[in-house]
Amino acid sequence: MTDPKSDAALAAAVHEASGMPDVDRLATDVESLLGPAPEALPDPPQQKGPAASAYERLVAYIRSFESELDSDHEIAMGFAGSDAGVLKIEGLGFYDPDLITFYGRDDEGNKTQLVQHIAQLSVLLRAVPKTPERPATRIGFRLDAGWQGGGAGDASV
Repeated sequence: MTDPKSDAALAAAVHEASGMPDVDRLATDVESLLGPAPEALPDPPQQKGPAASAYERLVAYIRSFESELDSDHEIAMGFAGSDAGVLKIEGLGFYDPDLITFYGRDDEGNKTQLVQHIAQLSVLLRAVPKTPERPATRIGFRLDAGWQGGGAGDASV
């Protein structure tokens, strides 16, 4: 039979000889070992949702399409599989995680908006004649704050 006092003394001697810090001290003295905890942790980086990613790709497609238009044409969007005609695109937006919205004017000049789920996204970009009394509208440079080109939509400054 072993003596509990002897076992405790032996454990203390082994612990002291190991040079390891006292576990009880670690549990209560973390701040002296690691320093004070930060007031607040920084927010984790935000990841783009699927709609934001689709929006960025659409902006790139619109810019590319507009860069090939002459001064007598502007961009519009056709509706595949319907008789709805075209939408002269004036703007584009998204609502994460899954909605894209196009807004502009139809063939008759009526204000029009299309809200579409990204799983059903199918966009037909079309070149349509501009209104004779004004210059062609270019929207690609307005859609994203990172645009480095000019108002012509063709990357000119």
